[in-house]
Amino acid sequence: MIDEKKSNRAHIDVPLLVLVFGMAIFGVYIVTVATYSTSGTAGASFLTHLAESNSGPRQLLYLMAAPVIVGVLLWIRYEWLRRYARAIYIATTVVVLVVWLVNRAAGVKQWLDIIWGFTIQPTEFAKLALILMLARYLSGLEDGIQEWKQVIPMAAIVVVPGAIIIGSGEMGSFIVIAVFTVVMYWFSGSSMRIFWVLGALVLALVAAWVAWTYVTEPDNYRLLRLLAFINPEAYASDQAYQQTMSKVAIGAGGLTGVGAFRQGALYQLNYVPADWTDFVFATVGEAGGLRMCVGVLLAYFLILARILYLAFHTRDRFGMLVICGVFGMLLIHVVENIGMTLGLLPITGIPLPFLSYGGSNMVTNMAGIGLVLNVTKNRSVITTLPAAHVHFAKRPNRLLLRLNPNHRKR
Repeated sequence: MIDEKKSNRAHIDVPLLVLVFGMAIFGVYIVTVATYSTSGTAGASFLTHLAESNSGPRQLLYLMAAPVIVGVLLWIRYEWLRRYARAIYIATTVVVLVVWLVNRAAGVKQWLDIIWGFTIQPTEFAKLALILMLARYLSGLEDGIQEWKQVIPMAAIVVVPGAIIIGSGEMGSFIVIAVFTVVMYWFSGSSMRIFWVLGALVLALVAAWVAWTYVTEPDNYRLLRLLAFINPEAYASDQAYQQTMSKVAIGAGGLTGVGAFRQGALYQLNYVPADWTDFVFATVGEAGGLRMCVGVLLAYFLILARILYLAFHTRDRFGMLVICGVFGMLLIHVVENIGMTLGLLPITGIPLPFLSYGGSNMVTNMAGIGLVLNVTKNRSVITTLPAAHVHFAKRPNRLLLRLNPNHRKR
């Protein structure tokens, strides 16, 4: 039987919506602060600064599209997500491949121009398709992956789009994929022995790549980013410049910040490259100081904790794994972006969810939230699924088992 407790009921989770859209609204504000016109009206209102900003108006358009994106994902019938996961996965993988091949010939590997200067990044949408496909595969295994032969299909699911993404130069996107794959594997109840062996194998491959690249291609930009992280002083004028200036800007903010739309601020003088996209947290730190940084971190913590809470109370394995996949995707975006901004992690070009400027980033993150809400809205649909799927509702939640192994014994 389905658990009828309030925490397990079917509903559209309003707290998550409020947190996410609150962050997205703040994102419009901080992008405007980072890109407002230096020749604009001094002491003007926020709306005037927004209109005079280089990127603020477009970020506002992306925000206005967000309710539509979430609404569409809520409208899609829950059982369709599982039924058509493979078709969605194949379609997005083909699109990523075609875009890469076409753009590679033109000397551009990542973005696709559409209209009026707007671009899309297909690899962003491939992340969600991959989450659905992995959830479909792992949920079809009653006890998760327990044998090595079961690893092969999962590896193929990840490696095919992953290889294309690496070939297009988007190592950051591949890192995101790798992390949410690990999160979904972990909470699927799969074998930890296989998990640690795979982890050791991946680390060995990374170490081998670093060593080989250091010898054969010492000017490789990915290698230089890693070396700049290890020894920032030696690369302060080139590869580590962006990260160094980011730390300077955050330090200049102090406890309370220098304020928004201030003439002479580092963000106003463009001392930090990309301080409205990948390094937007540097603008947060300089304009709002430590207090605003802590507020942003707290907001992300609440969003991630809420998503994990919703996964915890979802009995359907497919739905629970979809939520865990979105959780992993957002988690690595937040940790890596803020980590690289503070100089704690290497630069990878991963944007900050809901705050960094970019349409593809906004669409993907909002669509991920839409998937989470679709699962919680249709929790009762398990009662109408075919008999082959009903047994999932009778089994303990895999997230609960992973967090508390003794739950199985009760």
